[in-house]
Amino acid sequence: MLRLKKLVDLPEVAITITNETFFRLAGLTVVTIVLLYAAQKAAHALLLIFIAFFLTIALNGPVYWLSRHLPGKRKGSRQLATALSFLAIVVLLGGFIASITPPLVRQTNSFVKAAPHLVQDFRSQDSATGHVVRKYHLEHQVSNFSNQLSQRLKNIGGSAFSTAQKIGSSVFSLVTILVLTFMMLVEGPVWVAFMRDVIPDRHHNTADRLAREMYRVVAGYANGQVTLAALAAVLIMPMVLLFHVSYPIAIMVIIFICGLIPMVGHTIGAIIVTMVALFHSLTAAIFILIYYIVYQQIENIFIQPKIQANSTNMSPLLVFASVVIGVSFSGLFGGLFAIPVAGCLRIATLEYLRSKQIIETSEVDQLTTEPR
Repeated sequence: MLRLKKLVDLPEVAITITNETFFRLAGLTVVTIVLLYAAQKAAHALLLIFIAFFLTIALNGPVYWLSRHLPGKRKGSRQLATALSFLAIVVLLGGFIASITPPLVRQTNSFVKAAPHLVQDFRSQDSATGHVVRKYHLEHQVSNFSNQLSQRLKNIGGSAFSTAQKIGSSVFSLVTILVLTFMMLVEGPVWVAFMRDVIPDRHHNTADRLAREMYRVVAGYANGQVTLAALAAVLIMPMVLLFHVSYPIAIMVIIFICGLIPMVGHTIGAIIVTMVALFHSLTAAIFILIYYIVYQQIENIFIQPKIQANSTNMSPLLVFASVVIGVSFSGLFGGLFAIPVAGCLRIATLEYLRSKQIIETSEVDQLTTEPR
């Protein structure tokens, strides 16, 4: 026989939400939705500001050094030091564009002029190419290719206009980043002083420590990435010079720019350099591609994690994982800025653990200041 237990009556709990609390929650929800919508619409502009901010932190050290070494009464002038730095950057960019534009235009014109003869050679029964086409029954593929090529050549005006629009948009974005970086470098100390005045006095030591460590991570990352890019440009150039590939200076600059991009940068660089070498000879393209791939694997496995781990004070595992996560979130730009963001988040997390007395202050200092 079952015995029924008497249920114990639990005390009832009543929650009263005032109208003021309800309207605050509703207003906060609406504001959050509006801000998320605005951030989505302004994603490109926010990305440009974000890039300019990291460039500002990376260039702050050289600008400060230059301002302290200016002669005469100009010594300590941050505006003049920033202007001189940007003048050097503009000169380098102008020289790079001037070095690659003429050969690019010549190669494009040569291809457009040779395209009709190439199609005719494919379709001719007397040429060696036509013999290969008939031998392997490639007539259908050649016909489709020639039709597509003819259509592309007819629409070359529209394609050129679309390409010009994309180039114009990229140039505008680049100019915007440079202008934002210039303004941030000039006004940076004023904003830092303003933010320090806003923070209560009791938090000054903590804020100074966080800012100092985060600045060290971002600057270390930028210096490490520039070192990697320069190393790649120097080590790959002997192979380019050995096979007498055209425009070695332009290729060196391309390798350096691609080397600034973590993970996928050298893949892009290898494709570009191989295509340029292919115009010289097939043998040169094959050997340069193999050499580039071997160097890329050596750098990704041994050199890059070690340099970035030392410059950002992060373990190689954390460096590699942050790049993978950054690429999955925001593609190329995500991978480019994943390492400094992860380093700053690491510093903020360690500071939070210290404030909650989960770890000792000495442990935080060891993890954030001592190089591995």
